[in-house]
Amino acid sequence: MEQTILATVAPAPVNLLGADKAQLTTFFAGLDEKPFRARQLLQWVHQRGVLDFEEMTDLGKSLRARLSSSAVLRPPQVAEEQLSHDGTIKWSVRVDSGNCIEMVYIPEGARGTLCVSSQVGCALNCSFCATAQQGFNRNLSASEIIGQVWLASQRLAAQPRSQRAITNVVMMGMGEPLLNLDAVVPAMSLMIEDLAWGLSRRRVTLSTSGLVPQLDLLRERCPVSLAVSLHAPYDELRDELVPINKRYPLAELLAACKRYSAVQPKEHVTFEYVMLDGINDSEADARALAKLLRGVPSKINLIPFNPFPESDYRRSPAPRITRFRDLLRQAGYICITRTPRGDDIAAACGQLAGDVQPRSARVAKQRGVLQANA
Repeated sequence: MEQTILATVAPAPVNLLGADKAQLTTFFAGLDEKPFRARQLLQWVHQRGVLDFEEMTDLGKSLRARLSSSAVLRPPQVAEEQLSHDGTIKWSVRVDSGNCIEMVYIPEGARGTLCVSSQVGCALNCSFCATAQQGFNRNLSASEIIGQVWLASQRLAAQPRSQRAITNVVMMGMGEPLLNLDAVVPAMSLMIEDLAWGLSRRRVTLSTSGLVPQLDLLRERCPVSLAVSLHAPYDELRDELVPINKRYPLAELLAACKRYSAVQPKEHVTFEYVMLDGINDSEADARALAKLLRGVPSKINLIPFNPFPESDYRRSPAPRITRFRDLLRQAGYICITRTPRGDDIAAACGQLAGDVQPRSARVAKQRGVLQANA
């Protein structure tokens, strides 16, 4: 009788780069190791930049051997680096064989802000954003998200001006972070973990187009600083610019922002408002925006539109932006005009595109998630 031999397939090593303290504690418990091993690994990886288990000398040899056979610490890889005339750096980061995402570092005095992506592409189809025109492929893993911080830290340390440091992280790169909460929350937990990156919650910001149910979940799970891509003071206009508004209109979104700000009563919600010539930049629009945000602790960032190929929008003239800003200030709001940074290397707000292999089935699945959460 012919015998059939079944091959045993060993499980793929788990990537621990994106595991937060709680997840690492659980992992080490599965190896019959004490909880302090999680602390040791966090410090080696995120504070010392070490990815080789064999270099982690305060771990016993047998534990290092077991880790080497069952786990990896694997960040994504930098495919290209571009330097702007204003010091901004953009990295194209390869996350798999077919896709690259982009992240941006913006130095400004003692402040160094890293703009991190959460998805390969985006399915929300905001009409003024280059990322939306790339389509959507997949969510990034927690390792791929925090891996961007790890990569940028290593690259900056190798720069001639080695004093550069990451003082702030903004989830404002490619993708909608709230559609990838299961990976975004552990990654942000590592950003604010004292044993890892040690940033304060005020220095980690998540930017969203306004997914109300997920916004409430974020408030419960990891309430970092919040930025909302608003861009219009009326539902009719926002429906065109930010299509998710048809699902979660302004009244629902602002109610969620009030609930979120109740967790951090001393913090403002930042509302991002891209200035589009003749679209949303009139004095009437400014007054409507001031009325809309009444009762919400608000800071307003006006963003001069940054053009990208095949876009029909134009940037509002500078005098009109200044008048818009002044009207909001007169109404009692903190309002600043963001200076475009890195626009010569397509690194400015709304210009990130990466190299995305769109998958229509994945876009349909993503949109199905939105409908299910409605």
